[in-house]
Amino acid sequence: MLIPRAIKEKRPGWADYMASRAETARDKRLRHYYGSWRLAPETPISAAPLIGLDMETTGLDESRHAIVSIGVVPFTLNRIQLSCHRYWLVRPPRPLNARSVTLHHITHSALAEAPDLDAILGELLDAMAGRLPVVHYRNIERPFLNAAVKSRLEEELLFPLIDTMELEAQVHRQSRWARFKALLGRQPTSIRLHGSRLRYGLPGYQPHHAVIDALATAELLQAQIAYRYNPQTPVGDLWY
Repeated sequence: MLIPRAIKEKRPGWADYMASRAETARDKRLRHYYGSWRLAPETPISAAPLIGLDMETTGLDESRHAIVSIGVVPFTLNRIQLSCHRYWLVRPPRPLNARSVTLHHITHSALAEAPDLDAILGELLDAMAGRLPVVHYRNIERPFLNAAVKSRLEEELLFPLIDTMELEAQVHRQSRWARFKALLGRQPTSIRLHGSRLRYGLPGYQPHHAVIDALATAELLQAQIAYRYNPQTPVGDLWY
């Protein structure tokens, strides 16, 4: 069984932060979201309500780019509630660029009637309420959502999450064996979503649709816990 690297590192006091924000958030949607948080760090991952979260954006820099779609899929280690998924197109405040359209196939015409993020924020937070988000590469979803909310409400939206890419990186990039292979000049093992799924025998899905990628991430975490972790692993050892 792999011992989570997170055990060796100090993690933010997320439970205290969420409780504090439930008292101090000015926007009622944010207060409701933070007030719904019940997960303590010692909660076993097998008992945690989870939600796969994915976004398509116009680029990788939240200070210059924007969200164009959001997908969420609620799940637990034992069950994926695909019928309860939610998907939103979001009109970006900045123009699309050709490269992003090529990746996610969301065009100007598709977004012409899409709402601003503020219009769907309550629905998104309701879907996420009480659930621990799971993403593949944490430098997209949380920073982009926080930047978008700050620009509209002048308040932060931060939350703990599990990063399935980081769990793969601990094995395939940060372990002693991975570093030894790198010294030998071997090609690094892919920790992208598709490549990570293939290692666990999971099927390949068409990438760059927010709901499909949220589902793919949820399935990947289920496999990671089954193969490399104990279901009794505390969420506080896995979240960032």
